[in-house]
Amino acid sequence: MKFKRLINSAVITTCALLSVAASSAFAQDSAYELTVKNHQFSPAPLTIPADTKVKITLTNQDTTTAEFISDDFKGGKLVKGGKTVSFFIGPLKAGTYSFYDEYHEAASKTQLIVQ
Repeated sequence: MKFKRLINSAVITTCALLSVAASSAFAQDSAYELTVKNHQFSPAPLTIPADTKVKITLTNQDTTTAEFISDDFKGGKLVKGGKTVSFFIGPLKAGTYSFYDEYHEAASKTQLIVQ
């Protein structure tokens, strides 16, 4: 019986520690809002911290589908007209990266500044 209580106590302690670790990791993530309107991203450029996993919430105010995409870093996300999606990018090293809406590349091309 003591052994069973000891195991239960160890499991509860482990779960609590994992929860704290997960909360700390999530707290380090940064969140940014990005909008597409008239096939252009705003804010442009977007500035984010280096070496940090970043959550992007992308709202498409156009009626057509847009796709956040970059040839400089791994990441991409489709968002239908009038919808909002969230996704993660990074962590990225300091530098300047291009991104655009694949459906309207010329109008939408802008930069992600990582510092």
